[in-house]
Amino acid sequence: MTLIVHHLENSRSQRILWMLEELGLPYDIKRYERDKDTMLAPPELKHIHPLGKSPILQDTDAAQTIVETGAIIDYLVELADGKLGPPAHRGDTLRYRQFLHYAEGSMMPPLLVLLVVNRIPLLGKTAAKRIHPMIDVHLDYVESELSSRPYFAGDELSGADIMMSFPLEAARSRAGLDGSRPATIAWLDKIHARPAYQAALAKGGPYAYA
Repeated sequence: MTLIVHHLENSRSQRILWMLEELGLPYDIKRYERDKDTMLAPPELKHIHPLGKSPILQDTDAAQTIVETGAIIDYLVELADGKLGPPAHRGDTLRYRQFLHYAEGSMMPPLLVLLVVNRIPLLGKTAAKRIHPMIDVHLDYVESELSSRPYFAGDELSGADIMMSFPLEAARSRAGLDGSRPATIAWLDKIHARPAYQAALAKGGPYAYA
């Protein structure tokens, strides 16, 4: 098996490195730096996939190139014979699927909008005041979920937790997630302490959200 992660600094692709470390699957990393002016991915990524964004996973043995973090996580769960995949209990399985998609489908969009408007002089501050209440709805929802169980899908770490890590790290960095939501902060501290998470950081290079 030959897996290659095309990894962009300070990006969603850090989650894939963590997932691979948790699964114990061997992989190689090709690192990319952001453009210093635009902070966008470099054009070299378009040589790997037309979208030119990270993460990209290449499975050279299977001649497969996969994009989108959730799809990559599904692919890796299959490679690992279901490890970190949907739990056996029906309710936990539904939560797993929900949070696997919720991370990018619902939670990340307002965080990205906040990042953009914060870079706009004057008008950006006004826009940010309108966005923060939207983000607070998500943070309150996550807090209520993590107050009732240790991980997003149930009692054990799963791919759903790995998907949710980046939006919550981003929220802690720039959207007001703090000790007023103790269950969420405890969850972040818990995942950051995992040996596989630390190993992924060591291999992936600088990561502003850890």
